Amino acid sequence: MVPGALRPSPLVEQAAERLRAQIAAGQWPVGTKLPGETTLARDLGVGRSTVREALRALAGAGLVRPRHGAGVFVIATEPAEDWPARLRRSAVTDVYEVRMGVEVQAARLAARRRTPEDLAALEAALEGRRTAAAKGDAAFVDADIALHRGVVAAAHNPVLTALFEEFVPVLRSGLVTLLELTGLRVHDPNTGADTHHDLVVAVAAGDADTAAAVLRADLEATLGLLRERTGGAGETGRAGAAGETEPAPEA
Repeated sequence: MVPGALRPSPLVEQAAERLRAQIAAGQWPVGTKLPGETTLARDLGVGRSTVREALRALAGAGLVRPRHGAGVFVIATEPAEDWPARLRRSAVTDVYEVRMGVEVQAARLAARRRTPEDLAALEAALEGRRTAAAKGDAAFVDADIALHRGVVAAAHNPVLTALFEEFVPVLRSGLVTLLELTGLRVHDPNTGADTHHDLVVAVAAGDADTAAAVLRADLEATLGLLRERTGGAGETGRAGAAGETEPAPEA
């Protein structure tokens, strides 16, 4: 039975949604060639140009792929998951391990490429973190992330910056939860202060090795806490930002 004609507006969205539903229902399995534009237009009750735009939308969602001279073929039955959505679904420890690679490299580059403006921004962020120590966990997390954002910005690598920004929503949510679970700030409201001070000093001094080492140690300590709290596998969709770790034992 052919479904009834679509409402006049918005035709492209309606056509794309109906085709998406038919693909998901298995009407055209993966690898199958879709009917031609004329056939689809007749079945959907729309013009060929509307079908063409709907197919473009499905291609953008990763459901179909046109092959020159051969037609349009189904390549998936569900839309491709975007990167932010995948991050939200990932185990916290998995996200944190990737974050570690991004930020440690950023710290190394920041020490080599920082400008006077970058250093001023880092000093301001460090002071903002100190001030936020008197506030609640959420405000402290925001200030902590702002400092890390400053380090990444000082690397002057737009790809690293973009990756960091993708992590921020997941990291912020996860860290607030981590602080609530561990109570790390009860006795040390500005937890991680010395580490972050040392990081800024190393970047300012142009000491790439020290900047990378300081940040790596800090992130590894936080990752250890996350593994401890999540049984080693991590909670899906939750991650913590760096800096809120238990104080390291004195040597």
